[in-house]
Amino acid sequence: MFNFQRFMIMLCIATVTACGGQSAVKPTDTQASKPGGKGGYYLDDGPGDNPPADIDSIPDAQLKTEAPLARSNQPYTALGKKYVPMTSYAPYVRQGVASWYGRRYHGKKTSSGEIYDMYGMTGAHPTLPIPSYVKVTNPANKRAVIVRINDRGPFKQDRLIDLSYAAAYKLRISSQGSAPVEVEWIDTSPEALQKKETIRTATSAPAPEIIPVAYTPPPVADTKIVVANANNNPDPSPASYYVQVGAFKNEANGDLLQKKILGLELAGDAAVTNVYNDGIYRVKLGPFSTRKEADVSANKVRKQLNLSAIVTNQ
Repeated sequence: MFNFQRFMIMLCIATVTACGGQSAVKPTDTQASKPGGKGGYYLDDGPGDNPPADIDSIPDAQLKTEAPLARSNQPYTALGKKYVPMTSYAPYVRQGVASWYGRRYHGKKTSSGEIYDMYGMTGAHPTLPIPSYVKVTNPANKRAVIVRINDRGPFKQDRLIDLSYAAAYKLRISSQGSAPVEVEWIDTSPEALQKKETIRTATSAPAPEIIPVAYTPPPVADTKIVVANANNNPDPSPASYYVQVGAFKNEANGDLLQKKILGLELAGDAAVTNVYNDGIYRVKLGPFSTRKEADVSANKVRKQLNLSAIVTNQ
């Protein structure tokens, strides 16, 4: 005999289950509300009974290049709405509400097939690739964390992301249940990670000792260099400008500053050289075709490296 009640139960389960074996709606998608609308813990969800001694010391997710999992990035339906996951990187910055899930889901499988750890730095998002990495910022206190997306959800209309308990704690939103955040997708392609490492290495290097060198700056106005041609007729050619950043007795110090400038891309399309002359190594940026371009580069150096930068035409 056809059992109508059983049929309706099975239909409801199929509706909230994602295609391709995705897990059903997590506890935070039906989270209860406290007075004042700050959110609360659903049923037996909430912080663990024996949390780590220092959750703030749990490191953020470490960025690395990972291919999207085919089984976890198929279009799916949850609560009657269809979701199409993104499969390639594109700039993504969104503001919305973050919620979190704790002990009720701890130890269960995520949409990636991994086991959920409420003390790991992970998160769930409806459409970002699994896996992918995002920076989550709490605008109320400027705290930020990096989490690895390995699950699907939340599916409530006003929710942007679900966080692990540890991530929510470090953002100081775990006691609220939910709170406004900003989510930024991080490009973890090999090229992007290599660029981040180059900049990190350059900015973390100790500042070299700079030896003051007497110098008389050239006139501010643009000048022309006159070059005699074969017929002894003057041929005006545009001057070339350089930015002198430092002068050193030690070549290694000049090389270190040169690498730092290149890593921060302070010279634009111009070259950065460590030139030896009269017993001194001088780091120069250029040539620049106009004084204005050289001034722009010099200002960048002064602002980011807090070093003296002099514009010359030689």
